[in-house]
Amino acid sequence: MERLTGVVSRLVDVIDPPAAPAVAPNLEDYAAACAAFSWEQARARLDGLPGGKGLNIAHECVDRHADGPLRDKTAIRWLGCGGERLDISYGELAVQTSRFAHALEELGVRRGERVFALTGRIPELYVAALGTLKRGAVFCPLFSAFGPEPIRQRLELGDARALVTTPALDERKVAPLRDELPGLRHVLRTGRELDGLLSRQPGDYRIGPTAPGDMALLHFTSGTTGTPKGAVHVHEAVVAHRETGRLALDLHADDVLWCTADPGWVTGTSYGIVAPLALGVTMIVDEGELDAERWYATLERERVTVWYTAPTAIRMLMRAGAEAVGGRDLSAVRFAASVGEPLNPEAVVWGRDVLGLPFHDNWWQTETGGIMIATYASMPIRPGSMGRPLPGVEVALVRRDDEGRPVVRGGEAELVDDPNLVGELALRPGWPSMFRGYLGEQERYRRCFACGWYLSGDLARRDADGYFWFVGRGDDVIKSAGHLVGPFEVESALLEHPAVAEAAVIGVPDPVAGQMVKAHVLLTPGHHAGEPLRRELLAHARRRLGPAVAPRAIAFADALPHTRSGKVLRRLVRARELGLAEGDVSTVEQVR
Repeated sequence: MERLTGVVSRLVDVIDPPAAPAVAPNLEDYAAACAAFSWEQARARLDGLPGGKGLNIAHECVDRHADGPLRDKTAIRWLGCGGERLDISYGELAVQTSRFAHALEELGVRRGERVFALTGRIPELYVAALGTLKRGAVFCPLFSAFGPEPIRQRLELGDARALVTTPALDERKVAPLRDELPGLRHVLRTGRELDGLLSRQPGDYRIGPTAPGDMALLHFTSGTTGTPKGAVHVHEAVVAHRETGRLALDLHADDVLWCTADPGWVTGTSYGIVAPLALGVTMIVDEGELDAERWYATLERERVTVWYTAPTAIRMLMRAGAEAVGGRDLSAVRFAASVGEPLNPEAVVWGRDVLGLPFHDNWWQTETGGIMIATYASMPIRPGSMGRPLPGVEVALVRRDDEGRPVVRGGEAELVDDPNLVGELALRPGWPSMFRGYLGEQERYRRCFACGWYLSGDLARRDADGYFWFVGRGDDVIKSAGHLVGPFEVESALLEHPAVAEAAVIGVPDPVAGQMVKAHVLLTPGHHAGEPLRRELLAHARRRLGPAVAPRAIAFADALPHTRSGKVLRRLVRARELGLAEGDVSTVEQVR
């Protein structure tokens, strides 16, 4: 196994938690929590369907609250692009989702069939998600920014029976596809059409028997082959959603959570719908896109207490400058977290210095369904680290051979214990939100496991204190002149320079070194591309990382490709650099 060359770039080693926090963390003692935790006890904290008829996400998120003291509490506070503000209580949400479930039944949508949503972040999206789950059908969200071909592909792969969308999106993107989708029987257009259908339905709905292992959610994730993968999640996932919301995001009963993710991305479903509602908190839904002034105003006006966002969004706020905060009172925010890709140390420190609180990183994937590794409210932050595993989740680093395959000896995967060595991040199956398959692709699913471990495809190292540090995707890590170079650490070093707003580091063929480290950088306003700045950045990186790790070439970019979850798509940067096939690009956004 090769050693990671270089150092993790960070401005400070440790940021300690507050000595006297305003709210006692749900997880106060990490070691004690791990020792005492069991998924059986976590399941017991949920109600289950009345009469012992199983477990249903919508019941845990809506009906059990609507039948109790939270009936009049605000579940969703919706902020429209035009300044509209709508509060939906748990009681109102129960009525609306029941009507949607009845509507699906009237239309002949059966249990287990797929209901898709193609809308912006509007109230109807959340009603459709939970109403679909009440019906026992499967909910699948799509990004409203998708073009017709990604929409067609996912509707076909998911064998869609019904689609909720807006009249404008239907006219532009869906209607031309109808002849190619014979299985899509119903397109429910928001506005008068959907309102009319729902208005004639009863306001209560008896959820049918639902087994914990029944399919509930279908999330498509991009594949490098050009074919999206449909990750299947089940109703039992709500157990992990609730626990990770409680432990990793430190959600308390009186919190106001703003998860900025769109439900088209798994975070926007797991932590923008299920986790907060399962815990009975109020969640903010903002229809608008990222705008520094709007976001700061929302944090202040809505008295957001827990804020969950993406590294790309944080870096865009950093580019807007500290003056964009404008003297706003953000004191209500007591916990801020980030997900989507590893969080650069600079962003953690910037949060502390400019916003008054550091960002807490965490790690998970579409396939894990929920947060697996996190920096908890009671835990010192090590900027650049993902944190430590969730109680109840067993994480290890599996050794890989030179061809990238797990090393197996005597039928067991060989694990990495040395903090200086890198391995593939692996999880022991058994957590409730683990995906249960790729729809229609069982062989593809089977290849994700080896010797009793789920293999994530991410490379990481673990320090002597049990903190995990992201190195890169298995196909992102660069082998240069015998050194193993993690692109994340090089990007972090470049981001320390005031001229660099974003960076994507790749390996390109080199006749001597095998691969050469090359950085594509997006500049901050006021800095100009040119040879003097190129030399300055190369020298800065060499000082920070040493000549074995620092990039030997820098290209100035007008934009960098990201997924809608905020992850820099290095594979796409590399494909464009080398003239290779780009694979699935349906979730790509160009960040400028």
